[in-house]
Amino acid sequence: MHEPVKQIVIVGGGTAGWLSACMIAARLADRKSVQVTLIEAPDIAPLGVGEGTWPTMRRTLSRIGIAETDFLRECDGSFKQGSRFDGWVSGEAGDTYLHPFTAPPEAAAHDVLAAWSLAPDRPFAHAMTPQARICELGYAPRQKAMPDYAGALNYAYHLDAGKLAVLLRERACGGLGVAHVADRVTDVVRAENGDIEVLHTQASGPVSGDLFIDCTGRAATLIGDTLGVAWRSRTDVLFNDSALAVQVPVAADSPIASQTNATAHRAGWLWDIGLPSRRGVGCVFSSAHMGDGDAMAVLSDYVARAIPGAALDEGKVRKLAFKSGHRARFWQNNCLAIGQSAGFMEPLEASAIVMIELSLDMLLDNFPANRESMDVHADRFNRLFRYRWDRVVDFLKLHYVLSRREEPYWRDHRDDASIPDSLAGLLSLWRHQPPSGYDFPHRDEIFPAASHQYVLYGMGGLPDHRRTADPDIDPIVREQMNQVQQRSRALASALPSNRAYLGALSPAIHEVAAP
Repeated sequence: MHEPVKQIVIVGGGTAGWLSACMIAARLADRKSVQVTLIEAPDIAPLGVGEGTWPTMRRTLSRIGIAETDFLRECDGSFKQGSRFDGWVSGEAGDTYLHPFTAPPEAAAHDVLAAWSLAPDRPFAHAMTPQARICELGYAPRQKAMPDYAGALNYAYHLDAGKLAVLLRERACGGLGVAHVADRVTDVVRAENGDIEVLHTQASGPVSGDLFIDCTGRAATLIGDTLGVAWRSRTDVLFNDSALAVQVPVAADSPIASQTNATAHRAGWLWDIGLPSRRGVGCVFSSAHMGDGDAMAVLSDYVARAIPGAALDEGKVRKLAFKSGHRARFWQNNCLAIGQSAGFMEPLEASAIVMIELSLDMLLDNFPANRESMDVHADRFNRLFRYRWDRVVDFLKLHYVLSRREEPYWRDHRDDASIPDSLAGLLSLWRHQPPSGYDFPHRDEIFPAASHQYVLYGMGGLPDHRRTADPDIDPIVREQMNQVQQRSRALASALPSNRAYLGALSPAIHEVAAP
């Protein structure tokens, strides 16, 4: 109980496993006695349908020691500056808004909204940040001469998940000293106190450990099958449970979007992620409201409309099934679940990878000295991440309850019985005042007040709280709003397009045939 934690064993590869291996090995590099081992079944490949990250990934990659240019080149990466939502309010022409990664000016929410009233025809995101204009233009958030991971605007990435796993594996094993066991776990041996003690593998023998990280995805081999931690379904709130995903090649000179595009349809929504060599497109839907055949028709129609010259090859479409939910506990005994073994919510707002990062940050910022202290750390971790998963559920649901679409799927989402009490309370509050930091007081909120403002005022589902323009508007806030427009023009003349920036990294890898 008093012996220090020396052997950390990760089960499962993919993004969750190899990101865990890299972050743990890099952060604990000064502890020479700590050994990180990753066990990965050699016959299980990652899905690699395309991923979106949050801006936190820049700090993560820097800590791991991967150069930004190498990351972009090796992972077919591109820049993500937010998410654009088309058709979510009414489904009619012009129904669009942006949730950017750059926050509104730092001022009281009422003052910012009063200043916005001076330009009532300007969408909220366009009034609050120059990022909206840069996204419209398809421009990069940085210039090539800037230091790695620095930008003129806040940004994240789109990437190929399969290629990311390969890059992380190379870094983990080649530079960070992680031991890689390419084998399948056949048996789990537990100690008298219920801890996991030894993992038996098919061909590599036993692997013992002090702390085990479950990155086995939905299989949840350790946290679920072995330790019996229950799964808490959230499908009563978030109805989507299926997706059809396809990768569509694009021409070498085609524009690359600066944001994830999320387009609503009658029983769900479509994602569209632009990479240098392809577009990752998926139709997310509720199987209770739409069958596979209709979903395929929605996907085919979107590809034909959104990607000039492209046609859907149904033979290359992959069906993905999922259930939104999470574990009742994430850290049990000496096992911590990270990635889909801990939980998964539908891919709206791309929270999957950031939950991996946040889990690892908490583990490493408060790394247990020994087994005796582990239960205290586990209790803290479980409380915080129950809160975080609840906040993810609330924020995703917000996108649906503000819609005015009248198809059965959208009406069902607005049914009071499907709205969590926590979100219902906030919606009641926001009918009279704008979201503020007082509504989200926790340290490192996963979705702060600014994110809720972009959705609320982008969709216009509640009173926008703008006062009639008056001469008493705080002159500092008025000037901040003017500076947003000035900076929009300055950045539009200074930043390169995404295609120009990414094509210059390694032109040869972007020479793909037109579809």
